[in-house]
Amino acid sequence: MPKRQLPLPTDAELDLLRVLWNRGPATVRQIFETLSADREVGYTTILKLLQIMAEKGLVHRDESQRSHVYRAAIPAEQTQKQLVSDLLDRAFAGSTEQLVLQALSSKKASPAELDQIRKLLDRIEGRNT
Repeated sequence: MPKRQLPLPTDAELDLLRVLWNRGPATVRQIFETLSADREVGYTTILKLLQIMAEKGLVHRDESQRSHVYRAAIPAEQTQKQLVSDLLDRAFAGSTEQLVLQALSSKKASPAELDQIRKLLDRIEGRNT
């Protein structure tokens, strides 16, 4: 049975998911404290976003305690693949070549990143497996 495709998260939802991916399950207060360290955010805004995300299936809510605990429904890598696939289709008409060329020309890759890219290409091409 194929995995159910979840809706793509909005930018604001991605901010909350990043917190959950980095720190693990968390309460609204913990997410608020993490995000408010960098910028001004509203507690009730975070609460409302988490409620919407739970309805969409992007997060799971544990209601067994007084303070509900939220956790990401899917791993970061799966969400990233879904976002890249959407971008590839919408912006690059499915052209992986154009996507990679734009990505590499938009921001300078570090030597370590280039090494990882080379290893990935070798693995894809069946070399050094």
